[in-house]
Amino acid sequence: MMINNNSEILFLYDAQMCNPNGDMDNENKPRMDYATSTNLVSDVRLKRYLRDYFEEVKEQEIFITNKAKDADERSKQLKDGGKEHRDLIDVRLFGAVTAEKDKGGHFTGPVQFNWGYSLHPVEIVDSSTITSSFSGGQGIGQDYRVYYSLIAFSGSINANTSVETKLTEEDIQLLDEAMIMAIPLARTRTKIGQYPRLYLRIELNGKDKFLKDLRNMIKVKSSDSRIAENLSLIRKPEDYELDISALINYLNQNKDKINIIHYWKDEEISIPDFDKIFIQEDWKHKLPY
Repeated sequence: MMINNNSEILFLYDAQMCNPNGDMDNENKPRMDYATSTNLVSDVRLKRYLRDYFEEVKEQEIFITNKAKDADERSKQLKDGGKEHRDLIDVRLFGAVTAEKDKGGHFTGPVQFNWGYSLHPVEIVDSSTITSSFSGGQGIGQDYRVYYSLIAFSGSINANTSVETKLTEEDIQLLDEAMIMAIPLARTRTKIGQYPRLYLRIELNGKDKFLKDLRNMIKVKSSDSRIAENLSLIRKPEDYELDISALINYLNQNKDKINIIHYWKDEEISIPDFDKIFIQEDWKHKLPY
């Protein structure tokens, strides 16, 4: 069943005492906008979590895999196996640039994310030295982590573009599942400590509707006066709550564009007016995860 409606995505997850996205050009420190102490996470990092979930948990074949060194090798593997690029879930979702450029080997992905960023200033833990043992000796490096970061991603699903990759409603349901389930399964030493907190996929009425970036309509607040004055002191979900009054107003102003809101919310995150986003009762679809 093909996609008939655009969707807007809002995804929040947190990172506690870990490194959400190391910058290889800067000693693998967490990516930061140092002028504002904002923690940054690339869309490539998010898609890697999702691809790993598709491949390792759901046992689906993907294009961007560690089983091939580059696009040329992967395309050859598919050809030898009698498969097309659009047979792969990550191509149908995110698109791909394949080795077959002379045959129109550029698929524009209907699902796109821009970079994620923390909704509050973030402090980096003072680096500790780590030592690794190898057969030829020892390696010494630095271990950089954030104390706590509530990271927000914005994304969209383009129904018009979905025709090219043959994206289906079943694929979107798998995306919903992966958005909620994938990140906690990244159990490496620098990634453990990350959990999804909120996922909204706002399905619109038709292929010609869109909404603004919803992250700008969420404010982090704290009842602790010390933290309220310096939000970089946040260390756990209990330290703050989310004010979504601007989001509620915006959805109300654009209610004619909205078909349904698919949602999942973690019970540990405090959003006092959360149910008010469902201005119309038939908007509400709780995801079963």
